[in-house]
Amino acid sequence: MQEKKKGIAWEELSPDDRMKYEIAQELGLLEKVKESGWKSLSAKDTGRIGGLMTKRKREKKREGN
Repeated sequence: MQEKKKGIAWEELSPDDRMKYEIAQELGLLEKVKESGWKSLSAKDTGRIGGLMTKRKREKKREGN
């Protein structure tokens, strides 16, 4: 995977993937993801990331309306 060797290619990520990485960084999980991949995270951690993504998407939708 490219992100393991060279860092994250931000410009190649979709907005959702970019958000996922940003949230992982905020939660202090980004280094673990870089080293071992997304599968190395616990269900609790992936749930936290998914929940925060959903929350942010709702907030953006509300701001747009």
